[in-house]
Amino acid sequence: MELTSKERFDRILQHQPVDRVGLFEVYWKETAQRWSDEGHFAQPVMVSDHFGLDVRRVGGEITPMDYRTANLVANIDAGEQIVDETDAVKLVRDGNGALLRWIKNGSGAPEHVDFAVRDRRSWEEHIRPFLLDERLYERRINFGMYRALRAKCARDNRFMTCGVVGAFDLMSPMCGHEHLLMGMALDPEWVGAMADLYATVTIRLLEILFEREGLPDGLWVWDDLGFKHRPFMSPTMYRALIYPAHKKLFDFAHSRKLPVVLHCDGYVETLIPSLIEAGINCLQPLEVKAGMDLVKLKKRFGDQIALIGGMDVRTLETNDCQVVEAELLSKLPLAMAGSGYVLQVDHSVSPLVNYETYKYFVERGLEIGTYRDSR
Repeated sequence: MELTSKERFDRILQHQPVDRVGLFEVYWKETAQRWSDEGHFAQPVMVSDHFGLDVRRVGGEITPMDYRTANLVANIDAGEQIVDETDAVKLVRDGNGALLRWIKNGSGAPEHVDFAVRDRRSWEEHIRPFLLDERLYERRINFGMYRALRAKCARDNRFMTCGVVGAFDLMSPMCGHEHLLMGMALDPEWVGAMADLYATVTIRLLEILFEREGLPDGLWVWDDLGFKHRPFMSPTMYRALIYPAHKKLFDFAHSRKLPVVLHCDGYVETLIPSLIEAGINCLQPLEVKAGMDLVKLKKRFGDQIALIGGMDVRTLETNDCQVVEAELLSKLPLAMAGSGYVLQVDHSVSPLVNYETYKYFVERGLEIGTYRDSR
């Protein structure tokens, strides 16, 4: 059985027989640049094609990049105002009124410095009116980026996902994790209303996009719900405040016959039963250093959802192929059992990983991950 990438990923999501495990990856910007500078491919953006990833997402597989199909920053005309700048960092105020400190010559999330929104009153003043203004909706959509990837995936027989940001990851950079989590405890109705509005506007933007440009093959949702060894909230709080927004968005995707891939950094094992009930079809990237265990998750949830990732990137950072092989052999045969698995590291490939090491990881992983009885 020899499948196209699109056929392969579609069958993996449904736990159907395939020729081999799928392949997906995310690369730090510096990693792709380094490998390109070394002559392995002409431009950093070619890294995904170079390794033949089976599934693609709007915004690409290099991080950090602008991956927003739908821009839900409140004031889209505000841009990013540089408040202060040094050779190393820049302090930026965005269209949500959030003050963020970015490292200029490195990748990673920004430092949260200050926020215009800290409570219900400031949300009502600074954010909600912009999100309700339907005159801005078409301007919030990156039609060109979506159109280009959809055409490319059709040519290459790749599985194409439309990427959007989930409610929690829209709220946390807008008001900061501290204010958001305090709001979940002290003013839950406010947080629930915010999450619902973000989901509602996201769905409306997707309706406009899909009507004009056609459907993707799936929906990719970014929503980081955990940190090291803990989710940001209890399962009960998730059910009460975030689950309704997730279910609304996932139900919309399923109404269009689109499977849902949820990207969720951090430890979220205790939330997975509710995430499955909300409607996810696949979970990614299963961050090992946060406490996620691919083999354990496969045994517990592998008959209900597909899994992407869970291979400890720190083993690749040793640049010792024997260590990489040991990681693959300890996890991949169990993860691939009964289909439903896509090979990836557990977060992103850092610039500490040599090209030859990653190439070995892919080639040996796909060799181990071939189903011998599928021919």
